[in-house]
Amino acid sequence: MPSERKIQDYRSTYNDVRDWLRREKSSAEKEKSTIDWDDVVFEVDLLKSQEINLDYILELIFEHNRKNKSKAGLIDEVRRLIRASLGSRAKESLVVDFINQTDLDKISDKASIIDAFFAFAQVEQLREAQELIGSENLNEEAAKRYITTSLKREFASDNGTELNAVLPKMSPLNPQYLTKKQSVFQKIAAFVEKFKGVGGKI
Repeated sequence: MPSERKIQDYRSTYNDVRDWLRREKSSAEKEKSTIDWDDVVFEVDLLKSQEINLDYILELIFEHNRKNKSKAGLIDEVRRLIRASLGSRAKESLVVDFINQTDLDKISDKASIIDAFFAFAQVEQLREAQELIGSENLNEEAAKRYITTSLKREFASDNGTELNAVLPKMSPLNPQYLTKKQSVFQKIAAFVEKFKGVGGKI
């Protein structure tokens, strides 16, 4: 029976290959490749049945820090664990930033590390939302409403007129309008993946 660490490595590699094949399929379709990627089937349901939730990862951080005070070793272990989990992959940078910016030795128990992470994540969520709104020159009130709604339903949607209201003043006839809309949507979708379930306000 392989060790738990070995299994995590296998699952992490499996997810990497799966993502790589999706990108390959997308570019292959553009190039009209003769390879039929539909023959490549991945059992995603199997992976989801073995999902590792965020609380479990945070509890492992607490335990690992008590045994081994090396942040570099802890980050390597956490990256491996997160990459083996489809549901947590988007939160990798958030968890790593939490480890780097927190004095883990001052955290007394598992419940406290979960509380500390969510407090940290909510501050980061607000900061990154303001940064996104400012850097993209978005309509602030509409953007806050759209992002808040997307976080509640745990995904961003480009259906309807919500997204249009977020965009800076620009004519839909402007050739750059659709490019800007798609770019903003992708950034907000990534933001929602990273911060969904964190709570807090925008």
